[in-house]
Amino acid sequence: MSGRLVLVRHGQSLANVDRRLDTRPPGAELTDLGCEQARNFARGLERPPAMIAHSLATRAIQTAGQIAAEFGGGDTHEFEGIHEVQVGALEDRADDAAHEEFNAVYRRWHGGELDAALPGGESARQVLDRYVPVLDQLRMRYLDDAAWQGDIVVVSHGAAIRLVSAILAGVDSGFAIDHHLANTEAVVLAPITDGRWSCLQWGKLTPPFGPEAPVTVGSADPMG
Repeated sequence: MSGRLVLVRHGQSLANVDRRLDTRPPGAELTDLGCEQARNFARGLERPPAMIAHSLATRAIQTAGQIAAEFGGGDTHEFEGIHEVQVGALEDRADDAAHEEFNAVYRRWHGGELDAALPGGESARQVLDRYVPVLDQLRMRYLDDAAWQGDIVVVSHGAAIRLVSAILAGVDSGFAIDHHLANTEAVVLAPITDGRWSCLQWGKLTPPFGPEAPVTVGSADPMG
């Protein structure tokens, strides 16, 4: 195994500023701060990524482009299936009631109720069924190849990253709920034996990832 998956949340978008539940692609563009966050993320990497992948959302495409530009440009790769959790009837809402409704269902997912669905939106099982095959593809095609060298940066979305990472790497559900990802924070997964994954980093934190880990930053953004 010669590389890792770095699942990074996109930079700040115009919808993030407005606290809007913006999940339907293509969605809002990055703010100037979001572009700067993406560049700063790139500068903080230990080594240039071997590949930069992104969802089909505009904010993810732009974040990936900013990261690539820090390394002299080059191709980025779009993958269907790694977009944000689709919130259905809650789309484009910014009120507290909508945020609370999303969070209530999201907590149920982490409690094991994978078939619970957002109103007019997705269930956790639907998210996993479209998202996990993309990561499996990246693993089988690249990370499991002994000749492959380097990390794959995947620009994606906060709620989806937290759900998928917690399930794939066996991260404590309470930790995943309580520890949001700020814009351009990442979860780092490493492939281990028998097709399993190990979580090496969650935002600014390293293992162990348990309910006793301090919540250092609160979040008004349920998707983070």
